Amino acid sequence: MDIEGLIADLALILMLGAVVTLLFKKLKQPMVLGYIVAGFVASSNFKYFPSVGNEANIEFWAQIGIIILLFNIGLEFSFKKLMNVGGTAIVTALIIVGGMMGLGFWVGGFLDLNFINRLFLGGMLSMSSTTIIVKALSDLNMRQRRFVPHVLAVLICEDLFAVVMMVLLSSVALNNSVEGGEMLFSIAKLVFFLVICFTVGVYVLPSFFNSYRRIINDEMLLIISIGLCMLMAVFSVYSGFSMALGAFIMGSILAGTSEAEHIEKVMKPVKDLFGAVFFISVGMMVNPAVISEYSGIIMLLSVVVIVGMILFGTFGMLATGQTLRIAMESGFCLTQIGEFAFIIASLGLSLKVLDGSLYPIVVAVSVITTFFTPYFIKWAIPCYEWVSKHLPSKLTNTLEAYASNATTSSASKTVWKTVLGRYSWRILLYTVLIVAIMGISVIFFIPLMQDLIGAQWGKILGVLATIGVLSPFFVALAYPSTKRSERQELQKFGNRYMVPLVVLTILRLVISAVLIGVYIGKVYTYPVGIAGAIVGVILLMILLSRRAGSRMKRLESTFVRNLNERELRKSGKGNTLVSDFHLAFMTVGYSCPFVGERLSNSGMRKNYGANVVSIQRGADLFSIPSADTRIFPGDILGIIGTEEQIQSLLPVIEDSEESANLAHATDENDMNFVHFEVTEDSVLYGKTSATARLREDYSSLLVAIQRDTRYIEPTGQEVFMAGDILWVVGDSKKLASLS
Repeated sequence: MDIEGLIADLALILMLGAVVTLLFKKLKQPMVLGYIVAGFVASSNFKYFPSVGNEANIEFWAQIGIIILLFNIGLEFSFKKLMNVGGTAIVTALIIVGGMMGLGFWVGGFLDLNFINRLFLGGMLSMSSTTIIVKALSDLNMRQRRFVPHVLAVLICEDLFAVVMMVLLSSVALNNSVEGGEMLFSIAKLVFFLVICFTVGVYVLPSFFNSYRRIINDEMLLIISIGLCMLMAVFSVYSGFSMALGAFIMGSILAGTSEAEHIEKVMKPVKDLFGAVFFISVGMMVNPAVISEYSGIIMLLSVVVIVGMILFGTFGMLATGQTLRIAMESGFCLTQIGEFAFIIASLGLSLKVLDGSLYPIVVAVSVITTFFTPYFIKWAIPCYEWVSKHLPSKLTNTLEAYASNATTSSASKTVWKTVLGRYSWRILLYTVLIVAIMGISVIFFIPLMQDLIGAQWGKILGVLATIGVLSPFFVALAYPSTKRSERQELQKFGNRYMVPLVVLTILRLVISAVLIGVYIGKVYTYPVGIAGAIVGVILLMILLSRRAGSRMKRLESTFVRNLNERELRKSGKGNTLVSDFHLAFMTVGYSCPFVGERLSNSGMRKNYGANVVSIQRGADLFSIPSADTRIFPGDILGIIGTEEQIQSLLPVIEDSEESANLAHATDENDMNFVHFEVTEDSVLYGKTSATARLREDYSSLLVAIQRDTRYIEPTGQEVFMAGDILWVVGDSKKLASLS
């Protein structure tokens, strides 16, 4: 490798990128377009400027750029967000992606492309650009408009579909055809890979960060994050997938941890650097001769993207119950293709199945559609007003009635949706885990046992040990997934709602029996496997006790808590202290109305009923801050309050745009929460929270007074009586002396 040439080429494209993006910034154009232009200037296709010495050098950096880009897209993704946006965004994204795939495939046939190129063209035309849309909405000051959350939810789903599409396109390209069996195998393999990675990651990584948060600084977190990203990328390749998929998965796992915002902050310079190199490499593929030759095709595809996205985006939103205005505003937002089009094109070139002329064509289409995106966003309302005036009143009333009905649902439907969702993810999760452990047992563990203690006994002990390890997972798979309140709710609507519950329980037992039978049959013979399955089901029915169920619920609650750690930390729902009080951590945004105010003047306790028990400012922690302590942007406030108080205060304190780039949250273990009983000999007996000087002498805050079975919120007037239990939060050392 020519190191000097590598550095020289990198220096050239970065300096060009800096100069051109400054120009585009002054022209108020997206920086992505600037990078593409810089790449074109640095390429051999532009004869009036020195070009890079070896384009393979830039390809090397661009491949790293793809990994870093997908990792950061994963950081912004998170499966918690996907669950929050619900099925409406998924359905809308499916309509858009499916419709544009079909439209692109049809246009590819019109352009006389072969089967594989038509598929890749459909994939490249089906993905809108999250980066460009967010930038355009910010520039137009429209981030708070009602349709924006719906658009962002669809983009989240499109990111997931794009990653899945890359896996499927790779499989189709390698086989040069679409075979049902191969496709199903690829999908099953992908699902298996995703579940294993997420299950292990969700259990391990949040616990790791919680244990070492206090000693991990920015430098260490950057190294850990990039290391995990590269490790998962390598593991993904080893498992038969692309490096980009592994990077995306690791980003998605980390997106649910409490360190997600901190990771985004330290990764931003790395993302900006390698993202710039990637988009510059895209610009180097622009060939004026090809663009001139295929100008008609470029204009055709640009029209297809704009018209197709508007039609399918609007129809998808209408189909999921949105109003015509929101549907049209959303559809007009999606009128461009961006980073995933380039990534899919790069995939096709790396597999040597994509026509070389398609790459510069798609780049040109992206430039045109990106340039017009802000204008289409602004044209959405005038177009809506024109359509609403000329639309038949009968059709307008039908759409309004459909939107109204779609937003409401019966009680039985709501309960069933919750129950079926829980059944589905349990079956998927535990089935994949059981199959993975069985596979490890058959391939590695049993042969090892046979080598150690002999063929016959090694096989017997290996099977027994594996079944013993799997028994908790089989219990969890077969255990009922409904709560008593849900069953009581369903019984109100008649016995017909209870029959499917019985069927689902039987289905889970059948799945357990099949898995046991297949495993034992693989090791011995299938008649032996059938007998083992029968015995296994009988043992399962015995093990399905209340005690076993409670253990599995604890295991599942740990998984769910780790999965939602990022949100739970902000809302405090996973950190219940006493009664309905929670401890939440919020980052002060620049638009917070309390910035610069003293705590005593903020009105947080008076207006919201919540108490500030800690402030972390950089490396400094203020436990039980005084009333004169001022609040600054970036402060991490530890706040105690009820769920309603915290939820009302959270949007006031946090500014999502800014807090995402601020310092990571403090370790809640610095604040200790204790309770003790007041006796007649206590120094607190007969005093009030105002006269006891808890804040001044002990750096502590009284959260609640428990008197018999009642919890009394301290007002400063309540006199401590013998038998009262005081719940106090504060500095660990000083609380020890107070107790």
